[in-house]
Amino acid sequence: MTNDTPPNGITPNVIAPTVPRSIADTGLGIVMMRDILLKTMFRTNQEQVSVLSATLALPVPVTQELVDLAREQGLVEATGTLHAGSGSEMGFRLSDTGKARALDALAQSEYYGAMPVPLEDYSNQIKRQSVRNMRITREALTGSMGHLILPPTLLDQLGPAVGAGRSILMYGPPGNGKSSISNGIRDALGDLIYVPRALSYNGQVITVYDPIVHVIREEAEDSATALRRTANRFDRRYVRCERPSVITGGELTLDMLDLVYNPTARTYQAPLQMKSNGGIFIVDDLGRQEEPPQKLINRWIVPLEESKDILALQSGEKFEVPFDTLVIFSTNFHPNEIFDTAALRRIFYKIKIDGPDQEGFLKIFAMMARKKKMPLDEASLVHLLKKKYPTIDNIYANYQPIFLIDQIIAICEFEGEPYHMTPDLIDRAWANMFVAASEFAH
Repeated sequence: MTNDTPPNGITPNVIAPTVPRSIADTGLGIVMMRDILLKTMFRTNQEQVSVLSATLALPVPVTQELVDLAREQGLVEATGTLHAGSGSEMGFRLSDTGKARALDALAQSEYYGAMPVPLEDYSNQIKRQSVRNMRITREALTGSMGHLILPPTLLDQLGPAVGAGRSILMYGPPGNGKSSISNGIRDALGDLIYVPRALSYNGQVITVYDPIVHVIREEAEDSATALRRTANRFDRRYVRCERPSVITGGELTLDMLDLVYNPTARTYQAPLQMKSNGGIFIVDDLGRQEEPPQKLINRWIVPLEESKDILALQSGEKFEVPFDTLVIFSTNFHPNEIFDTAALRRIFYKIKIDGPDQEGFLKIFAMMARKKKMPLDEASLVHLLKKKYPTIDNIYANYQPIFLIDQIIAICEFEGEPYHMTPDLIDRAWANMFVAASEFAH
């Protein structure tokens, strides 16, 4: 088990993937491993086993075993020279037969580098680090949302939902922090998991690790002088990361949930929900996508209910992959407007995010003013509450305080005046927050 205790107090309990001690331990076919070795040597010109070991993400003894196998087949030969600075390490290079085999293998797939992880092994690792195994405390969730002014009962609803690792639908009028709350939930996922660089299924390679999604939390290398040596503590075909988060909005389409095939490299890239395994998948602004919400949710029915997804190769062959992600849907529409009853039943938690009451609004306003160094003025606040808000039926939203204060700041800076607040400035800021309903000539 890992020994790191993240700052938010969640106790990690993720078991690391075991380091392979032999070719057989990798779970991969010998031909696939041999061909990846040859392609890697061809593309990188690396000749030392220690260097190849890092590139292939294998222990040195396993890499040596693989090189010896290729030598026996006449595909690799020793250079007969020792490299400067490498001690007694021998160099190796591809033979002419090895180069021909490497070119043939590259014609089938351009993938080289880190050895993939068999899909079955990956599925077992997902179970060991499931998002549903997390134990998130009230303190951890409060700490990740400390910058938000939330109703006291909201955390009572969010806590069990996040801890269950099940789907959540947050709905309510715009501008009340649904996106910020989603990000706060993401920040509360504090422990670390193991993400494979690539997967192997039926001879095909699927890349999973994505530096945009996955934040590495490990030493870059295992040096002899390092106080904490990490490289030998887990299978280096994985990267040790923070729990991932994928955020999509109006750009989400159904084909983004399928395997992405690169016809040039002849390899696959994992879809978004697979990259988010062990973490969180946020669908923001649901209802703004090109696809109807009902159609999107229909795509998620099997994954949400059975914790597995169905993907398809170019050949049409379909196969199962783990689906282990906390899905958060966020929408400004009422759920009954965009979903039928069956779809709503499959979303485990439905949480309404309303705007603040007047007291909550004033707390947010005061906090934002203090943060922006804007002095509060009682007459201006009375004007705002008594004259302006009645015109919109006293409907408050979380975004309004920062909007109004930023508008006043912009006016003060333009006029060359110190930051201050007056009823007149409130009126000028308010005019930019809403567009008056009126007819005009086109």
